[in-house]
Amino acid sequence: MSVSSATPYKLADHSADKRMLLLTAMALVVGAGAAIGAWVLLKAIALATNIFWFGQISTANVAITDASVGLFVVAIPVVGALIIGLMARFGSDKIRGHGIPEAIEAILYAQSRLSPKVAVLKPVSAAISIGSGGPFGAEGPIIMTGGAIGSLFAQRFHLSAAERKTLLVAGAGAGMTAIFGTPLAAVLLALEVLLFEWKPRSFVPVVTAVLVAMAVRPLLIGSGPMFPMTTALPAIGPALAGAALIGLTVGLEAALLSAMLYRIEDAFHRLPVHWMWWPALGAVVVGLGGLIDAHVLGAGYGSIQALLDGSLATRVILALLVVKAVVWLVALGSGTSGGILAPLLILGGAAGALAGQLWLGNPGLWALVGMAGILSGAMRAPLTGALFAAEVTGLFGALPLTIASAGAAYAVSVLLMRRSILTEKIARRGRHIRQEYVVDPMDLVQARDLMTPQPETLPGSMVAGDVLDFFAESARHRSYPVVDEVGRLVGLVSRSDVLGWRVADMPADRTLADLVSDAAQPVAHADAPIGQIADMMVETGVGRIPIVDAPTRRVLGILSRHDLLKARRDHRRSETARSR
Repeated sequence: MSVSSATPYKLADHSADKRMLLLTAMALVVGAGAAIGAWVLLKAIALATNIFWFGQISTANVAITDASVGLFVVAIPVVGALIIGLMARFGSDKIRGHGIPEAIEAILYAQSRLSPKVAVLKPVSAAISIGSGGPFGAEGPIIMTGGAIGSLFAQRFHLSAAERKTLLVAGAGAGMTAIFGTPLAAVLLALEVLLFEWKPRSFVPVVTAVLVAMAVRPLLIGSGPMFPMTTALPAIGPALAGAALIGLTVGLEAALLSAMLYRIEDAFHRLPVHWMWWPALGAVVVGLGGLIDAHVLGAGYGSIQALLDGSLATRVILALLVVKAVVWLVALGSGTSGGILAPLLILGGAAGALAGQLWLGNPGLWALVGMAGILSGAMRAPLTGALFAAEVTGLFGALPLTIASAGAAYAVSVLLMRRSILTEKIARRGRHIRQEYVVDPMDLVQARDLMTPQPETLPGSMVAGDVLDFFAESARHRSYPVVDEVGRLVGLVSRSDVLGWRVADMPADRTLADLVSDAAQPVAHADAPIGQIADMMVETGVGRIPIVDAPTRRVLGILSRHDLLKARRDHRRSETARSR
């Protein structure tokens, strides 16, 4: 093989290029589209609520607790669930569930492609589910819908799967921002849960889409915090201990809720009826829960505000904590459509408010702390949980407390649960997800660190007959660099090359310099990251790459496949080997 020039590699902290600007421009459109999608979803939920509970055509915001329907409180959720079951059976089964696992699965396993059918049916099914009393929030469906808007827009252009992922996640973050007015938390959710990377190529467009949604939000939905809150903050020292204790408690609650959810889902799978009917069966439990306390029906945003205001009696808080958990778990386990964020806020907030009433005082503040903790523990997103609680209330002074709660809940969750409430569903489909971000050791190590320096070489003047004898009698390696009289690389000769010459009855007087000039030999420079060289090996099929000096092309070393594996071994050793 003759020598080809080494592929130039730009050594830099980041891999951004001008396509980042293209994605950023496209994110402007995606952010606006996702904000409009969020507005449409909220109006659709209000319309469905009015139709199911008040028998009127209106998009005005109404509360299910104001409806007087008697025993129809059991029948209405069942009717809504039947409609969703039919939509899932004859429309798309991807509308089932709460949306975020489906978005993750599309990102990791479907090259970030979502179908137009899902983009339409998911918000419609969510509106019917929540409007008919389903104990869900709008955030999961809007994350799925916003992601679908980003994905569909991206599919109109020639983009890579990674670029489609960026726009999908940009749409998801923009949708969440439009609903809750939490741009920082939306960006962190993208980083902690959806992107599976930290790169300027994805970060800048996501931020752009989120800010566009935040700018459009006052025109469509309203401005200010979704759950405004003002309260006196306690002395930070003792309060941090209380926040950490609440975090530990709601971390345990998150683990219990996740375990119960998938046990209930398994129970539905054992039923001798088609899955189309499961949402209706789950809705019976929802309706019975509504008979006990109507506050457990619907998204429950009013209950969240009441928890933060500290205005609920202990009996109502207990009902939210127990009854809401039961109806939400059964409904979600049945495979209906709806989000998890609002129910988690209620359940974590109820636990925190109960601690405030029984022990710590100021139940509204501790409800906020409990909300931050349960989001962190259930979704494995501690930064998102801590900042979301502060942003959605406007109480940024409580950030130290929400961080303490989120950190404690996260620690409990990762120690007790192998997977989060989001990734467990994906794992049950046979797909394992790793949520830890680490720098690829192949991007840190350069060729000079792993190459065999001053390798054995063969002179280009060596004739074929001597080469045949050398490989037959004394060769210790599968291939050798061929150099000229001053040590510059001419090519590479391998044992398979020599066997081919023997079969072809190659003239014994031909020199190596002539014989290796028929094809290009890939080479690399000493400062090249070994990840680039690994890609070169895959693309060319050559298992040993000569490392040459860039100005002179003199051979400095050689890098083999086995050498590349040493980088991973050394990285593992740094993680596990312990010493003083």
